[in-house]
Amino acid sequence: MRQSLFTLKQDIVEVGKRMYSRGYVASNDGNISARLDDNKFLVTPSGVSKGSMKPEDLIVVNIDGKVLSGMKKPSSEVFMHLQVYKDRPDVNSVCHAHPPYATGFAVAGIPLDKCILPEVIITLGSIPLIEYGTPGTEELYRPVTKLLKDYDAFLLANHGALTIGTDVINAYHKMETVEHFAHIAFVAQQLGYPNTLNKEQVEKLKSQREKFGIRTTVGCVSKEEDSRSAGKTELSKVMDDELIKKLTDEVLKQIHK
Repeated sequence: MRQSLFTLKQDIVEVGKRMYSRGYVASNDGNISARLDDNKFLVTPSGVSKGSMKPEDLIVVNIDGKVLSGMKKPSSEVFMHLQVYKDRPDVNSVCHAHPPYATGFAVAGIPLDKCILPEVIITLGSIPLIEYGTPGTEELYRPVTKLLKDYDAFLLANHGALTIGTDVINAYHKMETVEHFAHIAFVAQQLGYPNTLNKEQVEKLKSQREKFGIRTTVGCVSKEEDSRSAGKTELSKVMDDELIKKLTDEVLKQIHK
């Protein structure tokens, strides 16, 4: 059942305040939207801080991005939101922000794909890294469409994070989950190598999705897969060290000729 315009405006304003207070956005960053019906969407305006946004600031656009009501200009990334709605009829809200830890992983080019936290495995599976595209252009959202049918959360390379959901609060809660996961993964990495769950443990968690009404079927990198990657990384390091030694020896040999 679709929510009323009044309720959706209240929810978007509330989520904007939460994102700003948690430091997920700065200045006028970020954007939130909600589906009103198959051809009308409520979106946040450009140039307005999410921390001080009011219901009357929000804009209604059609599926082509044309403004139907509202006095302000829609977010420059409105077309990313509209593409999501076109490709995923089950999605009723889109949330885009720049939470520091998740964005840190996005800038470093590291997906949040390890099987580390049970809650994340059940609800999201993993969070893929989407290749970089210029913000406010088609370059930004076209790469997202390749994975959109399977995932509900994404890291946007050198940009931020994108989450989608059944309603405004659901989409925002996924953003909280992504940032919480990124923060924990970062801390675990500082303390040593994160302990990854094995395939059997992961399958038990995935089997609980139906009970919670979760649609995703995607997995994550298990302990067995992670160990193989770690082994390859270690082998690569040894090979790099050997190559450096050979090059150094050759340079010294040339110097002393």
